[in-house]
Amino acid sequence: MVKISKNYIPKETEKYMCEKHKLFFKNKLSDWKKDLIRSNNEALYNSSMDDNSTSADIVDQASSYTEKNVEMRAINRQIKLISKIEEALKRLKDGTYGFCEDTGEPIGLKRLMARPVATLSIAAQEKHEKEEKVYADD
Repeated sequence: MVKISKNYIPKETEKYMCEKHKLFFKNKLSDWKKDLIRSNNEALYNSSMDDNSTSADIVDQASSYTEKNVEMRAINRQIKLISKIEEALKRLKDGTYGFCEDTGEPIGLKRLMARPVATLSIAAQEKHEKEEKVYADD
């Protein structure tokens, strides 16, 4: 079994997606998921504690509603991110992590360090975004 130090960083000189790389990204993704779950739980707990909806002042109620709406949208984004992290962890298990869904080419360590849930190489991502923009302009 492979072990890595806490401050290990994958290197371009190592074989791409070697066991060290896989373990590094597994740890990075798992820690990120734990942090998101913890912050979601705290946000949900705090929003249930400071309920202004019983306030007589309509401005306070509206402000409270807007804040809750923003908080819930943030929580929803984090929930979507958690499912992307879970998908990335599955790809790590099945050996497809780190490779572009479109081309099968390596996504690259720099991109994965910046966006560990990336499923497309930069070139494929740019192509995808251009296509989305073309359809959005129609």
